[in-house]
Amino acid sequence: MSERKPLIAGNWKMNLDHQQAIALVQKLSWALKDVSHDFDKVEVSVFPPYTDLRSVQTLIEADKLPLVLGAQDLSKFDSGAYTGEVSGAFLKKLAVKYVIVGHSERRQHHNETDEDIQAKVAACFKHNLVPVICVGETLEELEEQGAAAVPIRQLTAALAGHKEVNEFVVAYEPVWAIGTGKVATSEQAAEVAKKLRQSISEQVSIEVSSATRILYGGSVKSSNVAGFLASEEVDGVLVGGASLDIDEFTGICRFQKHVTL
Repeated sequence: MSERKPLIAGNWKMNLDHQQAIALVQKLSWALKDVSHDFDKVEVSVFPPYTDLRSVQTLIEADKLPLVLGAQDLSKFDSGAYTGEVSGAFLKKLAVKYVIVGHSERRQHHNETDEDIQAKVAACFKHNLVPVICVGETLEELEEQGAAAVPIRQLTAALAGHKEVNEFVVAYEPVWAIGTGKVATSEQAAEVAKKLRQSISEQVSIEVSSATRILYGGSVKSSNVAGFLASEEVDGVLVGGASLDIDEFTGICRFQKHVTL
């Protein structure tokens, strides 16, 4: 493990209404308290749907829960005639810290381009939100271009053209491993993370590269998380379906109990 604080991020995707969200967060906080989770050593963030954000924010603040709130997307626009869009300014008012940007499902189902993602990263920086920039390749791209080629291209495009680069997180999610049950090996994840960090060093600076957390995502479970986080190159995980299962997600958050170096 590196000195960067690990981040365990739970992306709920389009699941749970606001009442179900309150129940899940309560159960998660109780479960983590029961196992004496040290939030100073491992950060835990949840990413509910837009309609749940206010309810979860209120619960976190009222009960002083050490969980961090994230959003699943944001608009590249600040305000205006953009029906259905949600501004970064609105998210900031809800005490959101992290925003997922460029998830493969957004790229695939909403035709988001590298230019769209670059603009959304800019919106995050403008509103003092931390983008979790998702990168990853399909199985065909992996076979044709090799490991890391597509993720590096995507990250380079996302970071290009910004006058000032604020804090950001990178999530390497091979598309072929999302929701398929297929998982990259810990060695594959570590190698791609290492190359992504080198790319950040070349494009931005060594200091930013050293400080940036790089996560792995793609069929992460409590039974395999320790392998990914045993590497000093991987600083956390972006969890999908397993984040809706209290026992599984709690087990993932407790990865340090199982890491052997």
